[in-house]
Order: sequence, then structure tokens, then C-alpha cells
Amino acid sequence: MCDYSLHSVASRPARVGDKLVTTKFAYSITRGFAAIGEPKVAICLLPGTEIAFEEEAERRNFFSRLLSAPWYGKVSGKVARFRQINLDNPLTHHDALEFADGKIVLLTGLRPGQRATVLQLPIKQPAATAPQELSPLLT
Repeated sequence: MCDYSLHSVASRPARVGDKLVTTKFAYSITRGFAAIGEPKVAICLLPGTEIAFEEEAERRNFFSRLLSAPWYGKVSGKVARFRQINLDNPLTHHDALEFADGKIVLLTGLRPGQRATVLQLPIKQPAATAPQELSPLLT
């Protein structure tokens, strides 16, 4: 899924092995993932998609030299699972990554320029099949 604020940006679904980079998209108020070599195309992840960063992931770090705060700097981990949060509020960003230690970081909070690889997509659940009708028993 791509966040509501990326609806005006060209997009495509993620594929296993995609090489991604965190990006601020032109004419958008948000950040997300683009495939390396496709900087103007948002890569949409399904909830449950697992990615691995090349280096330890970092939040955007505008004030890091002046302040030390938990919402700035490195996140403890390279591997994360995509999820959506705050779905009850349609006017906020929903796209986030959950790291192994339980920390959840909105994609818009990631430092631009970080590289990651799509490790695996979520398993698709098979469609439920209707029970077959039984033929009437002959007596």
C-alpha cells in the first residue's frame, strides 16, 4: 500500500529483491520508498513485507548536532516489517516499519537516501471456497 499522500505519485507494487531507497517525492508532503533507478516511482509495500537496510536504519536527523532525542538518529536494527498504523485517522500518515525490538517508525520519519532490499512479501491467503453442495441422497 502507498500512503494517502502518495496518490499523486506514480507507483508500483514491491517485488522480492527490489533495491529501494528512502526518498522525498516531488510535489508530495511525504517520504517513501523508490526503486533505485526509478526515483519518481513510489514502491508500495503490503503489510507484512520484510525489508533489510544496508546500514542500521536512521530517522531523519535535522537537529542531531544540537539535540539528542529518541526520535532522531539510528534505529536499532537493519531488518523491518512494513505495517500500517493509525488506520482510524484518515488524515495522518499510516505507512510504518516495525523493527525487531518493537520500535515503529513512520516512513515519513526516515532519513532520505537510505538503501534497503525487499526480502520477502507477505503470504497471500487462499480465497475461501464455498462448500460444495451435496447431491440429495437417493432412497
